Amino acid sequence: MKLKIGLPKGSLQESTFSMMRKAGWDFRADSRSYMPTCDDEEVEALLVRPQEIPRYVEDGILDSGLTGKDWIVDCGADVVEAAELTYSKATFRPIRVVLAVKSDSPFQQVSDLEGKRISTEYVRLVKRWLDEQGVSAQVEFSWGACEVKVPYLADAIVVNTETGSSLRQNDLRILETVLESTTRLIANKSSWGDPWKRKKIESMAMLLKGALNAEKLVGLKMNVSREHLSRVIAALPALKRPTLAPLSDDGWLAVETVVEEKVARDLTPELRRAGAEGIVEYP
Repeated sequence: MKLKIGLPKGSLQESTFSMMRKAGWDFRADSRSYMPTCDDEEVEALLVRPQEIPRYVEDGILDSGLTGKDWIVDCGADVVEAAELTYSKATFRPIRVVLAVKSDSPFQQVSDLEGKRISTEYVRLVKRWLDEQGVSAQVEFSWGACEVKVPYLADAIVVNTETGSSLRQNDLRILETVLESTTRLIANKSSWGDPWKRKKIESMAMLLKGALNAEKLVGLKMNVSREHLSRVIAALPALKRPTLAPLSDDGWLAVETVVEEKVARDLTPELRRAGAEGIVEYP
């Protein structure tokens, strides 16, 4: 038996392959291939545009897939969300689907776009959202490069943004956030009901989450005298109690712990002031 999984073709491909590799699955594909090889004989992969993955999973063509919450909502796909995985092309933050206009545009709120033209890849999502806002506008499908369409081809656009750099470069201003989106591991409902496939998908979800968590953590090693041990331990925001090991000098201990990478920069000087010595940070 094999698990058929859809992997995103395009901007998310490399980050997905990298994350999968860290989780234990080595997918490889050349630039013209849509069927990556995998070192797990129980997994069969297909590279598909993330916009299409929810529909293929819902229809049972794929057992599982990695795609964005934005495309699940846009498709209205009835699938099982097995895991939320917060990573994108360049960061480990959610992306935002935003309504944007030219910086000098007179539009200040979504109601100002009544009767106007909006260009987007998210046609179904945007139409539903506008209905919820009580706004009637002309929503047109765009094949991409939405940023260049304002103001000559459209009055506004709805696009996804990770850092906002493309919007700033094109002199665009965010009017409203339509949706925050993260990558999801999804499953077909019938496949989820199959014990073997569900176990395989759940194992993949568990290992992917572990790989993502590891990306955000670093280890800290240090030497601490028994005299300063309580002060050092008090300064550590550890996931669990730190590991202690005696050194050849009975008055000293080796202390090792794991912390979030983003706090290590500020924590290291605090540990030094608390009495830790020889502090080493490692991935």
